[in-house]
Amino acid sequence: MKAIKFLLVAAMAAVATSAVAQDFNDPKYAKWGNTAEERKENILASSYLKEEVANRHFNSAARYLQLLLEKCPNASENIYVNGVKLYKDKSNRAETLAEKKVYVDSILLLYDIRIQHFGNHPKRGRVYLLERKAREYLTYKADDREGVAEAFETAIAAQAEAGVVDPEVVAIYFKNLCDDYQNDVVDAMTVVNAYDANAKYFENLAPEQLQFKDQFEQCFGMSGAASCENIETIFSKKIAENPNDAKIVEQAYKLMARANCSSDFFFTVGEKHYANQPSSQVAMALAQGFQDKKNFDKANQYLREALAVETVAEEREKLFVRIGILDMSINNFASAVEAFREAQVINPENAHAPFFLAQCYVNGAKGCTGLAKDAIYWVAYDLIQKALPLLEANDADRVDAAKQLAAAYRGAFPTKEECFFNELAEGASYTVNCGFAHGVVTRVRPRIQ
Repeated sequence: MKAIKFLLVAAMAAVATSAVAQDFNDPKYAKWGNTAEERKENILASSYLKEEVANRHFNSAARYLQLLLEKCPNASENIYVNGVKLYKDKSNRAETLAEKKVYVDSILLLYDIRIQHFGNHPKRGRVYLLERKAREYLTYKADDREGVAEAFETAIAAQAEAGVVDPEVVAIYFKNLCDDYQNDVVDAMTVVNAYDANAKYFENLAPEQLQFKDQFEQCFGMSGAASCENIETIFSKKIAENPNDAKIVEQAYKLMARANCSSDFFFTVGEKHYANQPSSQVAMALAQGFQDKKNFDKANQYLREALAVETVAEEREKLFVRIGILDMSINNFASAVEAFREAQVINPENAHAPFFLAQCYVNGAKGCTGLAKDAIYWVAYDLIQKALPLLEANDADRVDAAKQLAAAYRGAFPTKEECFFNELAEGASYTVNCGFAHGVVTRVRPRIQ
């Protein structure tokens, strides 16, 4: 401690010696006081403030700060930089909440006073200081939710006025607002209106700033305020005013898709988005929606259109499966068989193709009779057995259904008598000659009775 005091005294002596050598009558020192002596004292006080803060002599530092704020508040930004450091240290060491509140309020007040005197600084003026104040408010007064929102709104408004809105600041503000909604501090329309007002600040961002747009969109989508009704309230007007704006249409579609919307407006938006940016993902989403609404023609249209332009094998595989499932839902089993077989050509390990093909083969056997009909269950059982381990790894929800089908198909095998009268030995090769499975080779297995 003695060493620290010695160094401080030595530093102050050096500053004093340097100050004596200056001509404080020079106009460049005018901001420090009215007379040369006053200017010298205030410059020394500024240096002492910095040293006392560095050495955590808070009481004496506070006296120097008070003196400088009274006598020359516009002399130097460092008065405020050191003042904020002083009160942050005092806040961190406060023994009571009331004491801490006083120090935090002092930090925020220093920003206000600095804005009064340095608000026109070209780099660290009002816009810069309001952002810093908002961040400090969130750090030190996070429980004052209204105050946090107001501080950020003021900072964003200043940035917008200057034409330099920082998307990170908007993302921080909006995340806190969404948190407030989830904690019943604000209502849904407050969040919706804030989204609507601030979305424009995320247009034409640099690549390194896109993360803030993602945060903004995700917060809205996951907040619960982004209900289908609220999204439609925002975007029905926007799209009506800008029907050819692909970005607005895409934004609306993504938000409504995330919210699992199924209104007529959603499908209108979805079709607009698909027309602007055709993709298999959008086509499948639209197809599922139209299928749920029993509009099978529309669902089939989008899946087929997507298939016609899709070149990525994995996406084509998914499309064929979806087409097959759709065809099954309208009892078009012949077309479904073709689709599932195409999916298998792309990926022999596709889990869904054998699962659904088995069902198609069984449904296609209704026109067959005798052994020709029963033999199809051999093929169907084989397909389910192939599907089971693949489903366990990729679609566990269908495993129980697959096991039930396997048991049912095994119970429908031809009897021993049928095999005997048709001169079929157990384990022998058999080629199906009826239904959609016509030409498929399987093995003879009599039913276990």
